Amino acid sequence: MANAWFETVAIAQARAKKRLPKSVYGALIAGSEKGLSMRSNTESFDVLEFAPHVAGLSPSRDLATSVMGLDLAMPVIISPTGVQAVHPDGELAIARAATNRGIAMGLSSFASKSVEVIAAANDKTLFQMYWSGDRDTQLQRLERAKNAGAKGIILTLDWSFSNGRDWGSPWIPEKINLKAAFKLAPEVLARPRWLWSFARTGRLPDLTAPNMAPPGGKAPTFFGAYYEWMQTPPPSWEDVAWLRSQWNGPFMVKGVSRVDDAKRVVDLGATALSVSNHGGNNLDGTPAPIRALPAIVDAVGDKIDVVMDGGVRRGSDVVKALAVGAKAVMIGRAYLWGLAANGQAGVENVLDVIRGGMDSTLLALGKSSVRDLSRSDVVAPPDFYRKLGA
Repeated sequence: MANAWFETVAIAQARAKKRLPKSVYGALIAGSEKGLSMRSNTESFDVLEFAPHVAGLSPSRDLATSVMGLDLAMPVIISPTGVQAVHPDGELAIARAATNRGIAMGLSSFASKSVEVIAAANDKTLFQMYWSGDRDTQLQRLERAKNAGAKGIILTLDWSFSNGRDWGSPWIPEKINLKAAFKLAPEVLARPRWLWSFARTGRLPDLTAPNMAPPGGKAPTFFGAYYEWMQTPPPSWEDVAWLRSQWNGPFMVKGVSRVDDAKRVVDLGATALSVSNHGGNNLDGTPAPIRALPAIVDAVGDKIDVVMDGGVRRGSDVVKALAVGAKAVMIGRAYLWGLAANGQAGVENVLDVIRGGMDSTLLALGKSSVRDLSRSDVVAPPDFYRKLGA
Protein backbone atom coordinates (compact mmCIF):
# COMPACT_ATOMS: atom_id res chain seq x y z
CA MET A 1 0.00 0.00 0.00
CA ALA A 2 1.56 3.25 -1.16
CA ASN A 3 0.20 5.25 1.79
CA ALA A 4 -0.75 3.29 4.89
CA TRP A 5 -2.08 6.38 6.67
CA PHE A 6 -5.86 6.84 6.80
CA GLU A 7 -7.78 9.98 7.68
CA THR A 8 -10.89 8.49 9.29
CA VAL A 9 -11.90 5.37 11.16
CA ALA A 10 -14.34 4.57 8.35
CA ILE A 11 -11.42 4.28 5.93
CA ALA A 12 -9.61 2.00 8.40
CA GLN A 13 -12.71 -0.20 8.51
CA ALA A 14 -12.87 -0.37 4.72
CA ARG A 15 -9.23 -1.43 4.61
CA ALA A 16 -9.81 -4.00 7.36
CA LYS A 17 -12.69 -5.48 5.36
CA LYS A 18 -10.41 -5.88 2.34
CA ARG A 19 -7.60 -7.39 4.39
CA LEU A 20 -9.36 -9.78 6.77
CA PRO A 21 -10.91 -13.17 5.96
CA LYS A 22 -14.69 -12.97 5.92
CA SER A 23 -15.11 -14.90 9.19
CA VAL A 24 -12.61 -12.71 11.05
CA TYR A 25 -14.21 -9.51 9.80
CA GLY A 26 -17.65 -10.85 10.69
CA ALA A 27 -16.49 -11.61 14.22
CA LEU A 28 -15.42 -7.98 14.64
CA ILE A 29 -18.73 -6.65 13.30
CA ALA A 30 -20.50 -8.84 15.89
CA GLY A 31 -23.84 -7.43 17.09
CA SER A 32 -26.86 -9.44 18.19
CA GLU A 33 -30.28 -10.45 16.89
CA LYS A 34 -31.60 -7.69 14.57
CA GLY A 35 -28.69 -5.34 15.25
CA LEU A 36 -30.87 -2.55 16.65
CA SER A 37 -28.53 -1.58 19.49
CA MET A 38 -25.41 -1.94 17.37
CA ARG A 39 -26.75 0.53 14.79
CA SER A 40 -28.24 2.86 17.39
CA ASN A 41 -24.88 3.17 19.15
CA THR A 42 -23.38 4.99 16.16
CA GLU A 43 -26.50 6.56 14.69
CA SER A 44 -27.43 8.24 17.97
CA PHE A 45 -24.28 10.34 17.75
CA ASP A 46 -25.40 11.53 14.31
CA VAL A 47 -28.50 13.29 15.62
CA LEU A 48 -26.69 15.17 18.39
CA GLU A 49 -25.66 18.58 17.05
CA PHE A 50 -23.15 21.19 18.19
CA ALA A 51 -23.60 24.84 19.18
CA PRO A 52 -20.31 26.39 17.97
CA HIS A 53 -18.89 29.88 18.43
CA VAL A 54 -17.27 31.95 15.68
CA ALA A 55 -14.93 34.29 17.60
CA GLY A 56 -13.07 34.36 20.89
CA LEU A 57 -11.86 30.81 20.24
CA SER A 58 -9.11 29.33 22.36
CA PRO A 59 -5.68 29.21 20.66
CA SER A 60 -4.76 26.01 22.54
CA ARG A 61 -6.74 23.08 23.90
CA ASP A 62 -5.99 20.76 26.82
CA LEU A 63 -7.25 17.20 26.28
CA ALA A 64 -5.72 15.61 29.38
CA THR A 65 -7.86 14.08 32.11
CA SER A 66 -7.73 11.56 34.94
CA VAL A 67 -9.90 8.44 35.29
CA MET A 68 -9.66 5.78 38.00
CA GLY A 69 -6.63 7.63 39.36
CA LEU A 70 -4.78 7.30 36.05
CA ASP A 71 -3.54 10.35 34.19
CA LEU A 72 -4.55 10.16 30.52
CA ALA A 73 -3.27 12.30 27.66
CA MET A 74 -6.81 12.36 26.30
CA PRO A 75 -10.15 11.05 27.60
CA VAL A 76 -10.02 7.76 25.70
CA ILE A 77 -9.50 4.25 27.09
CA ILE A 78 -8.91 1.07 25.13
CA SER A 79 -11.96 -1.12 25.74
CA PRO A 80 -11.05 -4.78 26.29
CA THR A 81 -11.68 -7.05 23.31
CA GLY A 82 -10.46 -10.43 22.16
CA VAL A 83 -8.56 -10.00 18.88
CA GLN A 84 -6.80 -13.32 18.42
CA ALA A 85 -7.05 -13.51 14.62
CA VAL A 86 -6.88 -9.85 13.59
CA HIS A 87 -3.10 -9.36 13.61
CA PRO A 88 -0.15 -11.48 14.81
CA ASP A 89 0.84 -8.90 17.44
CA GLY A 90 -2.72 -8.67 18.77
CA GLU A 91 -3.10 -6.91 22.09
CA LEU A 92 0.63 -6.24 22.34
CA ALA A 93 0.44 -3.89 19.36
CA ILE A 94 -2.57 -2.19 20.94
CA ALA A 95 -0.86 -1.84 24.33
CA ARG A 96 2.23 -0.29 22.76
CA ALA A 97 0.11 2.12 20.73
CA ALA A 98 -1.80 3.13 23.84
CA THR A 99 1.46 3.71 25.71
CA ASN A 100 2.81 5.86 22.90
CA ARG A 101 -0.35 7.97 22.99
CA GLY A 102 -0.55 8.18 26.80
CA ILE A 103 -3.79 6.30 27.43
CA ALA A 104 -4.91 3.24 29.40
CA MET A 105 -5.18 -0.26 28.00
CA GLY A 106 -8.12 -2.50 28.87
CA LEU A 107 -7.09 -6.17 28.52
CA SER A 108 -9.74 -8.84 28.02
CA SER A 109 -9.81 -12.11 29.94
CA PHE A 110 -10.28 -13.65 26.50
CA ALA A 111 -7.25 -11.89 25.01
CA SER A 112 -4.57 -13.76 23.10
CA LYS A 113 -1.75 -12.17 25.12
CA SER A 114 -1.12 -12.59 28.82
CA VAL A 115 -1.62 -9.87 31.40
CA GLU A 116 2.09 -10.13 32.24
CA VAL A 117 3.10 -9.26 28.67
CA ILE A 118 0.59 -6.43 28.33
CA ALA A 119 1.21 -4.82 31.73
CA ALA A 120 4.92 -4.74 30.89
CA ALA A 121 4.09 -2.85 27.68
CA ASN A 122 1.52 -0.46 29.16
CA ASP A 123 1.79 0.87 32.72
CA LYS A 124 -1.89 1.83 32.71
CA THR A 125 -3.26 -1.67 32.11
CA LEU A 126 -6.78 -2.39 33.36
CA PHE A 127 -7.50 -6.12 33.56
CA GLN A 128 -11.01 -7.09 32.52
CA MET A 129 -12.87 -9.94 34.18
CA TYR A 130 -16.19 -11.67 33.67
CA TRP A 131 -18.03 -13.38 36.51
CA SER A 132 -16.69 -16.77 35.48
CA GLY A 133 -15.76 -19.76 37.60
CA ASP A 134 -15.94 -20.12 41.37
CA ARG A 135 -14.67 -17.55 43.84
CA ASP A 136 -11.31 -19.24 44.33
CA THR A 137 -10.73 -19.15 40.58
CA GLN A 138 -11.59 -15.48 40.42
CA LEU A 139 -9.31 -14.69 43.34
CA GLN A 140 -6.48 -16.41 41.49
CA ARG A 141 -7.11 -14.19 38.47
CA LEU A 142 -7.16 -11.05 40.62
CA GLU A 143 -3.89 -12.04 42.27
CA ARG A 144 -2.30 -12.76 38.92
CA ALA A 145 -3.36 -9.37 37.56
CA LYS A 146 -2.00 -7.65 40.67
CA ASN A 147 1.34 -9.46 40.48
CA ALA A 148 1.61 -8.60 36.77
CA GLY A 149 1.22 -4.90 37.54
CA ALA A 150 -2.34 -4.21 36.42
CA LYS A 151 -3.51 -0.88 37.80
CA GLY A 152 -7.22 -1.63 37.93
CA ILE A 153 -10.01 -4.10 37.26
CA ILE A 154 -12.90 -3.87 34.81
CA LEU A 155 -15.75 -6.20 35.74
CA THR A 156 -17.83 -6.65 32.59
CA LEU A 157 -21.47 -7.44 33.28
CA ASP A 158 -23.11 -6.38 29.99
CA TRP A 159 -22.80 -9.69 28.22
CA SER A 160 -25.48 -12.37 28.12
CA PHE A 161 -25.86 -15.21 25.67
CA SER A 162 -26.97 -13.84 22.28
CA ASN A 163 -29.48 -15.87 20.27
CA GLY A 164 -28.01 -15.38 16.84
CA ARG A 165 -27.77 -12.63 14.27
CA ASP A 166 -30.17 -12.00 11.39
CA TRP A 167 -27.19 -11.64 9.02
CA GLY A 168 -25.60 -14.84 10.29
CA SER A 169 -22.66 -15.50 12.60
CA PRO A 170 -19.19 -16.38 11.33
CA TRP A 171 -17.83 -19.86 11.86
CA ILE A 172 -15.04 -19.79 14.43
CA PRO A 173 -13.15 -23.04 15.03
CA GLU A 174 -12.24 -24.41 18.44
CA LYS A 175 -8.63 -24.41 17.26
CA ILE A 176 -6.73 -24.16 14.01
CA ASN A 177 -6.12 -27.74 12.83
CA LEU A 178 -6.11 -29.39 9.41
CA LYS A 179 -9.90 -29.68 9.33
CA ALA A 180 -10.39 -26.02 10.25
CA ALA A 181 -7.67 -24.92 7.84
CA PHE A 182 -9.30 -26.81 5.00
CA LYS A 183 -12.72 -25.31 5.73
CA LEU A 184 -11.35 -21.77 5.99
CA ALA A 185 -8.95 -22.09 3.06
CA PRO A 186 -11.12 -20.39 0.41
CA GLU A 187 -11.64 -17.18 2.39
CA VAL A 188 -8.09 -17.16 3.80
CA LEU A 189 -6.48 -17.60 0.38
CA ALA A 190 -8.59 -14.68 -0.85
CA ARG A 191 -6.79 -12.51 1.71
CA PRO A 192 -3.09 -13.21 1.03
CA ARG A 193 -1.76 -10.18 2.93
CA TRP A 194 -3.46 -11.33 6.13
CA LEU A 195 -2.17 -14.86 5.60
CA TRP A 196 1.35 -13.60 4.93
CA SER A 197 1.36 -11.50 8.11
CA PHE A 198 0.94 -14.69 10.15
CA ALA A 199 3.16 -16.81 7.89
CA ARG A 200 6.09 -14.46 8.53
CA THR A 201 5.83 -15.15 12.28
CA GLY A 202 5.72 -18.92 11.82
CA ARG A 203 2.55 -19.03 13.93
CA LEU A 204 -1.09 -19.67 13.21
CA PRO A 205 -3.73 -17.44 14.84
CA ASP A 206 -3.83 -18.28 18.55
CA LEU A 207 -7.35 -19.21 19.63
CA THR A 208 -6.50 -19.75 23.29
CA ALA A 209 -7.18 -17.53 26.31
CA PRO A 210 -3.99 -17.49 28.42
CA ASN A 211 -5.48 -15.23 31.07
CA MET A 212 -8.09 -17.88 31.86
CA ALA A 213 -5.46 -20.58 32.52
CA PRO A 214 -5.28 -22.10 36.02
CA PRO A 215 -2.01 -21.58 37.92
CA GLY A 216 0.63 -23.66 36.17
CA GLY A 217 -1.99 -25.03 33.79
CA LYS A 218 -2.60 -24.92 30.07
CA ALA A 219 -4.48 -22.03 28.49
CA PRO A 220 -8.00 -23.06 27.51
CA THR A 221 -9.35 -22.49 24.04
CA PHE A 222 -11.59 -19.47 23.59
CA PHE A 223 -14.63 -21.73 23.58
CA GLY A 224 -13.38 -23.60 26.63
CA ALA A 225 -13.17 -20.31 28.52
CA TYR A 226 -16.54 -19.25 27.09
CA TYR A 227 -18.08 -22.51 28.30
CA GLU A 228 -16.82 -21.84 31.84
CA TRP A 229 -18.51 -18.43 31.76
CA MET A 230 -21.76 -19.89 30.41
CA GLN A 231 -21.83 -22.53 33.15
CA THR A 232 -21.28 -20.00 35.93
CA PRO A 233 -24.51 -18.70 37.53
CA PRO A 234 -24.85 -14.94 36.97
CA PRO A 235 -23.62 -12.81 39.86
CA SER A 236 -25.76 -11.26 42.55
CA TRP A 237 -25.06 -7.75 43.80
CA GLU A 238 -23.49 -9.42 46.83
CA ASP A 239 -21.13 -11.28 44.51
CA VAL A 240 -20.14 -8.06 42.79
CA ALA A 241 -19.56 -6.36 46.16
CA TRP A 242 -17.44 -9.33 47.26
CA LEU A 243 -15.25 -9.16 44.14
CA ARG A 244 -14.78 -5.43 44.57
CA SER A 245 -13.72 -6.01 48.21
CA GLN A 246 -10.98 -8.38 47.04
CA TRP A 247 -9.23 -5.72 44.92
CA ASN A 248 -7.47 -2.88 46.71
CA GLY A 249 -7.39 -0.41 43.85
CA PRO A 250 -9.37 1.14 41.01
CA PHE A 251 -12.40 -0.96 40.09
CA MET A 252 -14.84 -0.37 37.23
CA VAL A 253 -18.22 -2.02 36.66
CA LYS A 254 -18.92 -2.08 32.94
CA GLY A 255 -22.34 -2.40 31.36
CA VAL A 256 -24.61 -0.05 33.30
CA SER A 257 -27.62 1.48 31.56
CA ARG A 258 -30.03 2.01 34.48
CA VAL A 259 -29.95 4.66 37.20
CA ASP A 260 -30.83 2.20 39.95
CA ASP A 261 -27.99 -0.09 38.89
CA ALA A 262 -25.62 2.87 38.84
CA LYS A 263 -26.55 3.67 42.43
CA ARG A 264 -25.85 0.06 43.45
CA VAL A 265 -22.45 0.28 41.80
CA VAL A 266 -21.66 3.39 43.84
CA ASP A 267 -22.87 1.73 47.04
CA LEU A 268 -20.56 -1.25 46.62
CA GLY A 269 -17.55 1.04 46.42
CA ALA A 270 -16.55 0.94 42.76
CA THR A 271 -14.39 3.80 41.55
CA ALA A 272 -15.83 3.91 38.03
CA LEU A 273 -18.71 2.64 35.94
CA SER A 274 -19.10 2.32 32.21
CA VAL A 275 -22.41 3.11 30.54
CA SER A 276 -22.41 0.40 27.88
CA ASN A 277 -24.46 -2.21 26.03
CA HIS A 278 -21.37 -4.19 25.00
CA GLY A 279 -21.19 -2.62 21.59
CA GLY A 280 -24.67 -3.86 20.74
CA ASN A 281 -23.59 -7.46 21.45
CA ASN A 282 -25.85 -7.88 24.44
CA LEU A 283 -29.65 -7.61 24.72
CA ASP A 284 -30.80 -6.12 21.42
CA GLY A 285 -33.05 -3.10 21.77
CA THR A 286 -31.07 -1.61 24.68
CA PRO A 287 -30.76 2.18 24.20
CA ALA A 288 -27.47 3.56 22.95
CA PRO A 289 -25.15 4.49 25.83
CA ILE A 290 -25.02 8.15 24.74
CA ARG A 291 -28.79 8.30 25.31
CA ALA A 292 -28.67 6.70 28.77
CA LEU A 293 -25.57 8.58 29.91
CA PRO A 294 -26.96 11.93 31.16
CA ALA A 295 -29.48 10.42 33.60
CA ILE A 296 -26.75 8.29 35.16
CA VAL A 297 -24.36 11.24 35.37
CA ASP A 298 -27.05 13.33 37.05
CA ALA A 299 -27.67 10.56 39.61
CA VAL A 300 -24.12 9.51 40.52
CA GLY A 301 -21.60 11.57 38.54
CA ASP A 302 -20.40 13.43 41.63
CA LYS A 303 -19.61 10.14 43.42
CA ILE A 304 -17.92 8.02 40.78
CA ASP A 305 -16.07 8.30 37.47
CA VAL A 306 -18.62 7.75 34.70
CA VAL A 307 -17.29 6.67 31.30
CA MET A 308 -19.20 5.73 28.18
CA ASP A 309 -18.55 2.83 25.82
CA GLY A 310 -20.35 2.34 22.52
CA GLY A 311 -20.44 3.82 19.03
CA VAL A 312 -17.45 6.19 19.20
CA ARG A 313 -15.84 6.56 15.77
CA ARG A 314 -14.58 10.18 15.76
CA GLY A 315 -13.12 12.82 18.00
CA SER A 316 -16.37 14.75 17.75
CA ASP A 317 -18.18 11.71 19.19
CA VAL A 318 -15.87 11.86 22.20
CA VAL A 319 -16.64 15.56 22.67
CA LYS A 320 -20.38 14.86 22.53
CA ALA A 321 -20.05 12.19 25.22
CA LEU A 322 -18.00 14.51 27.43
CA ALA A 323 -20.46 17.35 26.90
CA VAL A 324 -23.35 15.28 28.20
CA GLY A 325 -21.38 14.13 31.23
CA ALA A 326 -18.85 11.35 30.58
CA LYS A 327 -15.38 11.75 32.04
CA ALA A 328 -13.93 9.62 29.23
CA VAL A 329 -14.98 7.15 26.57
CA MET A 330 -13.89 3.63 25.79
CA ILE A 331 -13.33 2.53 22.19
CA GLY A 332 -13.44 -0.98 20.74
CA ARG A 333 -14.16 -1.55 17.06
CA ALA A 334 -12.41 1.70 16.09
CA TYR A 335 -8.97 0.54 17.16
CA LEU A 336 -9.60 -3.00 15.87
CA TRP A 337 -10.09 -1.59 12.38
CA GLY A 338 -6.78 0.24 12.77
CA LEU A 339 -5.03 -2.89 14.00
CA ALA A 340 -6.34 -4.90 11.07
CA ALA A 341 -5.39 -2.19 8.58
CA ASN A 342 -1.84 -1.51 9.74
CA GLY A 343 -0.90 -3.15 13.04
CA GLN A 344 0.43 -0.95 15.84
CA ALA A 345 0.84 2.00 13.47
CA GLY A 346 -2.81 1.61 12.48
CA VAL A 347 -3.94 1.76 16.13
CA GLU A 348 -1.81 4.87 16.65
CA ASN A 349 -3.36 6.29 13.46
CA VAL A 350 -6.85 5.78 14.90
CA LEU A 351 -5.89 7.43 18.18
CA ASP A 352 -4.37 10.37 16.29
CA VAL A 353 -7.51 10.74 14.18
CA ILE A 354 -9.65 10.79 17.31
CA ARG A 355 -7.35 13.24 19.08
CA GLY A 356 -7.30 15.55 16.08
CA GLY A 357 -11.08 15.44 15.84
CA MET A 358 -11.41 16.28 19.51
CA ASP A 359 -9.03 19.22 19.21
CA SER A 360 -10.78 20.74 16.20
CA THR A 361 -14.19 20.29 17.83
CA LEU A 362 -13.04 22.00 21.02
CA LEU A 363 -11.67 24.84 18.91
CA ALA A 364 -15.04 25.37 17.21
CA LEU A 365 -16.86 25.26 20.53
CA GLY A 366 -14.55 27.88 22.02
CA LYS A 367 -13.24 25.57 24.74
CA SER A 368 -9.71 25.52 26.10
CA SER A 369 -10.10 22.22 27.94
CA VAL A 370 -12.21 19.07 27.89
CA ARG A 371 -13.16 20.01 31.43
CA ASP A 372 -15.00 23.09 30.14
CA LEU A 373 -17.58 21.14 28.13
CA SER A 374 -21.24 21.18 29.15
CA ARG A 375 -24.62 20.15 27.78
CA SER A 376 -25.13 23.63 26.38
CA ASP A 377 -22.50 22.72 23.77
CA VAL A 378 -24.77 20.13 22.15
CA VAL A 379 -28.33 20.19 20.87
CA ALA A 380 -30.40 17.04 21.30
CA PRO A 381 -33.73 16.38 19.58
CA PRO A 382 -36.84 15.99 21.75
CA ASP A 383 -37.02 12.68 23.60
CA PHE A 384 -33.41 11.84 22.71
CA TYR A 385 -32.28 10.97 26.22
CA ARG A 386 -33.41 7.88 28.13
CA LYS A 387 -33.85 7.54 31.89
CA LEU A 388 -33.97 3.87 32.76
CA GLY A 389 -34.69 2.47 36.21
CA ALA A 390 -34.97 5.85 37.89
